[in-house]
Amino acid sequence: MSQPLHFAHANSFPASIYRKLHQRLATHGYEVGFLDTIGHDRAYPVTDCWPQLVDETLAYMAAHYREPVLAVGHSLGGMVLLQAAIREPQRFTRLIVLDSPLLGPRTSFMIWLAKRLGFIQRITPGGTGTLRRRDNWASIGSVYDYFARKPAFARWDEDCLRDYAEHGTVDNGQGGRRLKFRPQVEHDIYGTLPHNSWFLRGRLQVPLSYVVAAEHSAVTARDLAFMRRHFAANIHRQHGSHLFPLEHPLDTADLIARLSTE
Repeated sequence: MSQPLHFAHANSFPASIYRKLHQRLATHGYEVGFLDTIGHDRAYPVTDCWPQLVDETLAYMAAHYREPVLAVGHSLGGMVLLQAAIREPQRFTRLIVLDSPLLGPRTSFMIWLAKRLGFIQRITPGGTGTLRRRDNWASIGSVYDYFARKPAFARWDEDCLRDYAEHGTVDNGQGGRRLKFRPQVEHDIYGTLPHNSWFLRGRLQVPLSYVVAAEHSAVTARDLAFMRRHFAANIHRQHGSHLFPLEHPLDTADLIARLSTE
């Protein structure tokens, strides 16, 4: 019998584009569920530190799972799930976080200050460029060709890139394609990055495994030490950059399966 697993995606990347990762998890006996685009329901707007996104996730989990689940979150998704697990631990058996911005006090203060002084978008991955990103193409094939030429996607698994072109876009109403994850939502999420990890310390009752990217991680060594001390996190490393679940989906799924019984 399959075990339920809830997956939460990174900012700007719909959960459906992680298809290859999910299919591999199915071979390990997991039935994967997900909210495809966090932050797009007007009933759950993007606000500072993402409490409404936590509400959205918990509402989805209450509606779709009858028993506690293994929860896996990448970047945005991991931080949302961490806050959800603190709020309603009875819904979780274990939490596996993939290179999410769970920040120690020093980094959190810098994020808070950047928001207060109005320059947060200058230091986030999306920045102001998110709103200038191309958003229309003639076909799925042209979407693929466009992103395949981008250095930021050079490390991606070929199947994941094709899934991004197909499942990361929708009909634009004119016979072409546009991004499914709206740039304005992505921009808003980056601008409200949580700075409240310090206030969450010691409150997690769910076992936590944290997987840090070996290259270009979202966290520092100080952040990892903070997680170990205040969240009892078991730290693991995975080859690849911050987007390793889309660069190495099979290896990442196999790692998740091992960590699920840690």
